[in-house]
Amino acid sequence: MGETTFVLAPDSFKESMTAKEVCLAMEKGLRKIYPSASYIHVPMADGGEGTVQSLVDASGGAIHQREVSGPLGQTVTAQYGILGDGLTAAIEMASASGIHLVTKETRNPLHTTTYGTGELIRACLDQGIRKIIIGIGGSATNDGGTGMAEALGATFLDAQGQPLARGGGALDQLAHIDVSGLDERLQDVEFIVACDVTNPLCGEHGASRVFGPQKGATPEMVQLLDANLSHFADVVKQQLNKDIRDVPGAGAAGGLGAGLLIFTQAVLRKGIEIVIEYTSLREKLVHADVEQLLREGPENVERTTENIARVLKLGLIS
Repeated sequence: MGETTFVLAPDSFKESMTAKEVCLAMEKGLRKIYPSASYIHVPMADGGEGTVQSLVDASGGAIHQREVSGPLGQTVTAQYGILGDGLTAAIEMASASGIHLVTKETRNPLHTTTYGTGELIRACLDQGIRKIIIGIGGSATNDGGTGMAEALGATFLDAQGQPLARGGGALDQLAHIDVSGLDERLQDVEFIVACDVTNPLCGEHGASRVFGPQKGATPEMVQLLDANLSHFADVVKQQLNKDIRDVPGAGAAGGLGAGLLIFTQAVLRKGIEIVIEYTSLREKLVHADVEQLLREGPENVERTTENIARVLKLGLIS
């Protein structure tokens, strides 16, 4: 039998270890049993927390930081990644507009904004990025992505021609969307959106009714926010000729899914599929040694978790 090859493809351990650190610990443990084996590290994520770090680690890229506007306008330090090719960026919207940036007492989706997410996108454009992978889980917002679009040059006006206040609570006043100032570079950048929900923008299964309460919305707020997003969808259809009301995933991140579809060249995909593709996991699995798994058979698969725990323990205790 030839040399054994292990492909190590774990997710991160929340608030404990990055996926790359888990890979290193697994290899350290396995080397005590298989000292001459080959090890291929593929740090994984599912499109949510840890996706930027995993894609950066897998591609040999780098993490960058930028001060942006948080969900309630406060300054926060957010991060994004530039992958190893130098032309692809990865963003987690939660880094700029996430619910963890707002205390439970101050959560209010009438006022929270995705403006900071737009600032992160603009930072990527300034670095000549041609493709942006953006995870849109963990949001504090319900503004239909209007804050993001505003940061990129769009203007949202009321009937008197005045700019709207940021947040989903003001969208009932929307009368005109001016995209003449939208950053022209967006036309040449591909957006791949990691989106694992299929909720439409509004209605019974829409952003406000399903996700609004966890962001601090009272029942009265939910009604208002849903009506506001419905009005937003109407204006978008009338003025921009884009019908995004019932698109699966449009309601993700308080409608940021819709905003990305409206204002960028975006496609929505499942997060894990994106990570598998951009880490080249399938290609690397070709080199994995699966003889032991095949010999044990499926009846012993339940032992996998226990065995992984033992391997990690070996890697962490010394």
